Amino acid sequence: MVPRVNRAIELLESGQPIYYVGGHTGHVLTYEQGQHDAKTWADYINVGMEHGAFDMAGLDQYLRGLSDGGPTTSGHRTPTVIVEVPVDGSNEAVVRSNAWQFRQILARGVHGILLCQAESADAVRAFVESCRYPIHKIGVERGLGIGTRGRGGEPSAAAIWGVSVEDYLQRADVWPLNPRGELLLGVKIESLEGVSRVEQILSVPGIGFAEMGPGDLGLALGYTQVPRDPYPPEMQEARERVLQACQAHGIAFLETCTPENVTRKIDEGVRVIAGHREDTAKIGRAHTKRTMPV
Repeated sequence: MVPRVNRAIELLESGQPIYYVGGHTGHVLTYEQGQHDAKTWADYINVGMEHGAFDMAGLDQYLRGLSDGGPTTSGHRTPTVIVEVPVDGSNEAVVRSNAWQFRQILARGVHGILLCQAESADAVRAFVESCRYPIHKIGVERGLGIGTRGRGGEPSAAAIWGVSVEDYLQRADVWPLNPRGELLLGVKIESLEGVSRVEQILSVPGIGFAEMGPGDLGLALGYTQVPRDPYPPEMQEARERVLQACQAHGIAFLETCTPENVTRKIDEGVRVIAGHREDTAKIGRAHTKRTMPV
């Protein structure tokens, strides 16, 4: 079997939760920071461009630093990098008219994208199609149209992945729809509209993880402070609905965890763990008897 490029996918497909660092803003995107982050304890790095700067030159340098600073202790060329994009998933037209963002980001060599404020299945379908090359046919006419990602960014991305251009073209597809795909796409359900349609949204093939966004959903419900576990009743209901939809469609559920609750949340079905604390990861990894080196 060809070794995985994407460590996060390798862990998820083996049944292990994954842990990430990086917030919605403020991630330093320099070559030197990439070299430093190449040895992170986390399984993936979230780069927040929804509210942070849309900095392609910085992302380019950061990924080069990760590549030159690697490999990781687990033997992967870099940690997985997932970017939160500025465009929201409120409707199909918004996503399609902003698909240039996905092309720009993927061309830098990242391993996944998170679409915030996903509110309709059509918007999410457009998102998945925009991240796929037309050579990939799994799922086409079974919930998806032909991919619309064009040629041009594959040489720079392939260099970061450490593969040939031809190999990149074959492997740069969405997992788990394509079992050999190396791109991990996620959606954030963080509005009343998104929660009301979450079952349809997560039925779109090509999504690998999803979360309930307590910050923006809390705002929609009138909370000025971000509600945390234990959630208010209406948010707990939304959380359970998103979790159940994830489980029904074989999608990993993302949620913030702490050292005090990580084992309980893993047992409930959380598979992508926010919180940015290494001690949380240590407890969770021991609980699931993880063997892959950090």
